[in-house]
Amino acid sequence: MTPEQYVQTKAARSGSSFYYAFLFLPPPRRAAITAFYAFCREVDDVVDETSDPSVAASKLAWWRAQVLQSFEGRPEHPVMRALMPHCPLYQIQAEHLLQVIEGCQMDLEQTRYLDFANLQRYCHLVAGVVGEVACNIFGRQSEQTLAYAHKLGQALQLTNIIRDVGEDARRGRIYLPVNELQRFGVKANELLMRESPWGYSDRFEQLMQFQAQRAHALYDEALALLPQCDRRTQKPGLMMAHIYRTLLEEIEAEQFRVLHQRIGLTPLRKLWIAMRTNWRGR
Repeated sequence: MTPEQYVQTKAARSGSSFYYAFLFLPPPRRAAITAFYAFCREVDDVVDETSDPSVAASKLAWWRAQVLQSFEGRPEHPVMRALMPHCPLYQIQAEHLLQVIEGCQMDLEQTRYLDFANLQRYCHLVAGVVGEVACNIFGRQSEQTLAYAHKLGQALQLTNIIRDVGEDARRGRIYLPVNELQRFGVKANELLMRESPWGYSDRFEQLMQFQAQRAHALYDEALALLPQCDRRTQKPGLMMAHIYRTLLEEIEAEQFRVLHQRIGLTPLRKLWIAMRTNWRGR
């Protein structure tokens, strides 16, 4: 299997909504974003699929060394071998990749966030930086597009957090800020139990409505930041915004029943949203 085949398989198997947005890119840009996305999946899987934190930390340390070695011209892992030819073309720097790894490291070291400001640092590393790299690959003329990409990345990540409350609780993680849990009278152990009637309550639904309103506001702020000159090239990001916002609306319609199940969109629906965005151009 070639490095290019490896990253294509990694991206396709993930089932992520991102994959549907990649389909509409020209082949060179599609190859670049696929390789970058495969890198993100590799390091994220280290945390999610390794039960021993010390082993996961060792694997992340290996990835840090691999990134530095690759930028010195000696890539070994197929993901890095696929990604490195694209880095000079699309301004992908070692620091971008190291920051993504740093965000994954936070998952090993921190399972609670005291407030939203604390959570924003995590969102910046695992989503904002990813948005920056992606918007460079998609193509941009304006520096303001970077601000749009960071804001959109944050909105996407908050949507993930809302969707995955139950799944994260199973791993002992709670990304909802502690001071907001306290504000709405929701106890951490109610989330960790993950079963009705213990987890679901009016208090929980109000807490989640607050999270959803914040995410919707971030989508609005991000779209307002995108300059007209870059709207055509940034259509893959707009596809992601529409897919994830539709997911958020679906979760709201289900009254935030996310503790015992993972609410999602079908592949066909994701593809339809991506195609519709491509046709409409917004």
